[in-house]
Amino acid sequence: MCENPMRKNRKFYIGMILNVVEGMLSGFNFFLLYEVMKMLWIGNVNLSSLLRLTLLLGVIFVLRIIVYGIGYTESQIGGAAVSNQLRLFLGDKIKKIPLSRFTQGQTGQYINIITSDVNNYEKILTHTVGDLVKHIAFCVMMILFVGYIWLPGGIILACVELILIPFLWLTFRVVKKYGTEKNKVSAETVSSIVEYVTGIQTFRAYGVGGTKNKTVTSDMKRLSDVSYDYEKHGIPTNALQCIFLWLGLPIMVVAASVPMLSGKLDPVAYLLICMLPMLLAKLSDSISRALMSYKNLKISKDKIVDIINEPEEQGSMEVFSTNTHEIEFNNVAFSYVADEPVLQHTSFVVPNQKLTAIVGDSGSGKSTILNLIAKYYEPNSGTISIGGKLINHIAAERVLEQISMVDQDVFLFDDTIRENIRHARPDATDEEIEVACKEANCDTFIRKMEKGYDTPTGENGNLLSGGERQRLSIARAILKNSPILLLDEATASLDIENELAVKEAIANLLKAKKTVVMIAHTLSIVKNADQILVVSGGKIAETGTHDELLVKGGKYAAMWEAEQKISK
Repeated sequence: MCENPMRKNRKFYIGMILNVVEGMLSGFNFFLLYEVMKMLWIGNVNLSSLLRLTLLLGVIFVLRIIVYGIGYTESQIGGAAVSNQLRLFLGDKIKKIPLSRFTQGQTGQYINIITSDVNNYEKILTHTVGDLVKHIAFCVMMILFVGYIWLPGGIILACVELILIPFLWLTFRVVKKYGTEKNKVSAETVSSIVEYVTGIQTFRAYGVGGTKNKTVTSDMKRLSDVSYDYEKHGIPTNALQCIFLWLGLPIMVVAASVPMLSGKLDPVAYLLICMLPMLLAKLSDSISRALMSYKNLKISKDKIVDIINEPEEQGSMEVFSTNTHEIEFNNVAFSYVADEPVLQHTSFVVPNQKLTAIVGDSGSGKSTILNLIAKYYEPNSGTISIGGKLINHIAAERVLEQISMVDQDVFLFDDTIRENIRHARPDATDEEIEVACKEANCDTFIRKMEKGYDTPTGENGNLLSGGERQRLSIARAILKNSPILLLDEATASLDIENELAVKEAIANLLKAKKTVVMIAHTLSIVKNADQILVVSGGKIAETGTHDELLVKGGKYAAMWEAEQKISK
């Protein structure tokens, strides 16, 4: 992978050089036009001279076509190659960003940058920069041409061009302030619209569709307001700039009339140099707009640079292996938001090849414990070890090689059932996949489908029921066969029939000797666990077996009694 993913290549630079050459060739036409007009003015027109000038114009035209064709192609290929190189770099970079970043609402931002912002940056390379250098070269040639005919005229046009500098400075300030704000508000508005469309069924069911619609409308109003402010401050600046640019025309007409009337400047030259300020004004306005577009698109470039500069995981990528797989938390503290602790001074040991259940109130920190074991997050203080080895300085990828996870929210790729399960172990055979599915209690429903194991699951498994998705997740865990198994309320939100099927699948999963940590929303599921941890207020309130905790008469006993009353 290249050190600088935004490094330009040879084709890009060739394209830019040829764009400059094409701009210069465009300006060279004025020299030939001047010669033709002089011939007509003095009446010295002959066929040979016309043929010679026509031939030169033809040669320049052909050269422009060749230069433009090659330059455009090279800049397109070169720019696309840079964006391709950048996408590959970002794809690799994403793998190195700490997993906690993807659970802090950053996923949508990463997707937007890697897709939309990289496309915007590619537009800079393939279009904006090329047009800029070509137009600038054309302007320089016009100024040189006027200077060649009448030096003071070239100086006047050069001074008119310098007027662009303060106006560009003002324009860039507007882009920096309002363009950045517009980009931010636009992203928030898109998120709001997506949320509204995605949740429209739920909003209507609870009669809050109108309320949520007001939220979307409010966000769109903010976007409208910042867009208005952007234009309100940008248009006057551009209007004043155009006025000053077009002042070059009357200045040139008056200034050049003095030498023309005195006979020092021929009428043909006078006519040409009085016409060119109009063309220069239009071209300069195009340059100004292109630079403004460049500054707008550069906002995307800055976002890409932010990802490039994001800190990467510092853990060791060496293979992480231990003889045993007990898990120990030693005085661990963690918080998602500063000064709002989720876990405080938490210490416990999950025995090797035993089932440990974690129970507690909602929001007490149960899922956080699993996330810390899997290194989705890093503890603020304290240490975590597996098999007696600290994992604080081990890369999450290496730790996760030892772990299989079954969450209540199952993610499936838009692929076949077979390939979705194969992701757990890419080298698995079809027979091994089918054996895992039988143990996960999903082989029967799979074979009832028309295409069996080759049935598409749809985007994120939307063609399957919740229970079916959950059993496929268990099949993955069985196929991976990791020594540590984490179960996060795997039977939550399922109907009775699916819950029974999933419980049976989990029972098959637990037959193998593994270190298992299970979070359960019903205590009856975990009463036979080797150890139960009761989490309360970010701390381990009680530890013991089901019978031991009932004898203590503490929080667990109260939870058990409440559940028994509900089930009667």
